[in-house]
Amino acid sequence: MATPNILFVMADQLAPHFTGTYGHPVVQTPHLDALAERGARFDATYCHSPLCAPSRFAMLAGRPISEIDAWDNAAEFAASIPTFAHALRMAGYRTSLSGKMHFVGPDQLHGFEERLTTDIYPADFAWTPNWDEHDVRIDKWYHGMDTLQEAGHAAITYQIEYDDEVGFAARRRLFDFARDADERPFFLCTSFIHPHDPYVARPEWWDRYSPDEIDLPDEPDDAVLDPHTRRIRAAINAESVGWTEDQARNSRHGYYANTSFVDHQLGELVRTLEETDQLDNTIIIFTSDHGDMLGDRGTWFKMSFHERSARVPFVMAGPGVAEGRTVGEVNSHLDLFPTLLDIACDGGEHPELGVELAGSSLWEAASGGAADVDETFGEYTGEMLSHPMFMIRRSQYKYIHCDSDPPLLFDVDADPGERTNLADDPAHAQLVADFASEVAKRWDSEAIRSRVIASQRMRHALHAAMDVGPITSWDWDPPRDVANIYVRNHMDWEDAGPRSRWPRL
Repeated sequence: MATPNILFVMADQLAPHFTGTYGHPVVQTPHLDALAERGARFDATYCHSPLCAPSRFAMLAGRPISEIDAWDNAAEFAASIPTFAHALRMAGYRTSLSGKMHFVGPDQLHGFEERLTTDIYPADFAWTPNWDEHDVRIDKWYHGMDTLQEAGHAAITYQIEYDDEVGFAARRRLFDFARDADERPFFLCTSFIHPHDPYVARPEWWDRYSPDEIDLPDEPDDAVLDPHTRRIRAAINAESVGWTEDQARNSRHGYYANTSFVDHQLGELVRTLEETDQLDNTIIIFTSDHGDMLGDRGTWFKMSFHERSARVPFVMAGPGVAEGRTVGEVNSHLDLFPTLLDIACDGGEHPELGVELAGSSLWEAASGGAADVDETFGEYTGEMLSHPMFMIRRSQYKYIHCDSDPPLLFDVDADPGERTNLADDPAHAQLVADFASEVAKRWDSEAIRSRVIASQRMRHALHAAMDVGPITSWDWDPPRDVANIYVRNHMDWEDAGPRSRWPRL
């Protein structure tokens, strides 16, 4: 078999709990359903860090955020860090990116040969948290209850406009891959912003759902809320402003509608692969950067290691992937990089990267064999903290540690809503002690905290300096050679038409 192409599709802030593919009774995701039916669905995949940029940087690098200084949504992703895009280029792939990646800093490619669109979010240091004032609410760019108040439908938003551009650019590139003479396999990353808030959908997606069928969040008693959840609730004004039942229903309605919109975009990409005769030799991988609490535990958005924030969908289909397979063992985004290497190198030697990857390949599990691992770990160093937060998920247990907070231990299999903290249960005392010892051995929390605060202080100073005088933007401006597209006078007109046509005459 020829080396397979790889289409990697990302949603933003999509929890698997809110897809038909993972069993939600209302949300319609027929294209993701079809992908899972002809491939492998992973049921316990986690992001490494439940925030956009750190999650993506860790996934691309295959390394934890504490190794690559990817602390938050305004941490620079250093150009010196090898990514899977670099590795795939070394393995002979064309690497192309369409859509959001939230790169911060002057390197806006990180190994991709080309980037087809700009990003939707800024690439500078403006969104830097401040652990020196960790209990002060961030204003301007931070989430709030106004998001729920504004939920609904609209003909156009900046997110709809962006995803339309991302999808079109990706589909056109798939046609280009079929039409051009370059025979190298391709790796195309297509990354959408939906269903990330604001929860506003176009009418055709909104109207797919009746308000009566939208389920409301199950809010537990305050007694089960941990300190970090309380901090998030305070930060997003969930306690001071709050929300109404109608606002919660509208927000979920918009989220479900936009999930169906992303699913539609996935279907259009698959259809383009079919139209260009590339589907049978393309492995498709679908995931998201993190989830959304959507009202669970009385909070919204992400920034938490609870299930709806930290778990992500992960579905893979294509040549070599077992059909109708379900993988229940624990894994994470850290495992994507070695998985891609196994796909690209087909059992051969991997490119030398000069670094050790943190994850394990999922290819054996995806292709019908036994899963190599049943554990992962996570790190969070973003907003609403004064100390780093760490998570270990092993088999059915999840342990969450932060120096400023009591420990949390959940049996996720028996208690998927994580309503019962077992950390104070005498029957689990030895397990808690073992996890605590492992955290202390794996991480130097105080040293990481010092690095985070030092980084924040420097970035605050640099952002203040960059606000003085002319703006020097790092935002990606896609190059476009308009002198050599469509029909131009230096071209052979009889050749230009047939060359751009698919199928060929």
